[in-house]
Parts: sequence; structure tokens; C-alpha cells
Amino acid sequence: MAMHYQTQDMEDGTRPSPDKLAAIEEYKREAAMSGVLLSGEGVFPRSAGARVEVTDGNVRVIDGPFAKAKELIGGFAILEVDSLAEAVEHARKFALLVGSERVDVRRVVEAEDLQ
Repeated sequence: MAMHYQTQDMEDGTRPSPDKLAAIEEYKREAAMSGVLLSGEGVFPRSAGARVEVTDGNVRVIDGPFAKAKELIGGFAILEVDSLAEAVEHARKFALLVGSERVDVRRVVEAEDLQ
């Protein structure tokens, strides 16, 4: 899984230019057709969301906005790859396309990992 972080432009609701949007869609199409991209979406800015915090069984809901934009996930991709290096390479390409300064790459826990 690759998770890219918000940029201020994303948080402000600035849409990518038509050329950038076309490049992103082309990358996603190619990655999906090759079987690498299983799923991937962006998320709305923090102002359109909420945070649920649980402490000692007490639940607190905080309406957005919350935290700094650069500390929030801007989108994700579920990748089917053979190695961490391959996942990192896809994350690098996507970060450059969307202008994100940070992308976290993590392995998804599958059922057999829990046995």
C-alpha cells in the first residue's frame, strides 16, 4: 500500500491542471492494466472530514479541519508487487506526478499473515 500525504494545494481544493490530471490518469491506467494497481483513490480535504478519538472507552468526535495538511493522507493505492523496491518505485513515480512531498509504503496484512 502506498499512502501519499496532502499538499497545501490539495487541502485548498486546487484541482490539478488538465495536463497533470491526464498524466495521473494515464499512470493509473497503465498500472491497472499491468496488474500492479488494484485500487487507488484520493480523499477530500480535512475540512470535509471528522476524526474519532477513543481514550479509556470515551469517544470524542472532532469535526474537520484538524491537524496540519501535510500530516494527513491525501490518497492511497493498493499495489500488487513482488518486492518493497518495486512498491517504492511506484510510490516515487506517483509522488512526482501529484507533487506530494511524502509517500509511506506499507505491506498490507493478509489473512495468512495472522495464522
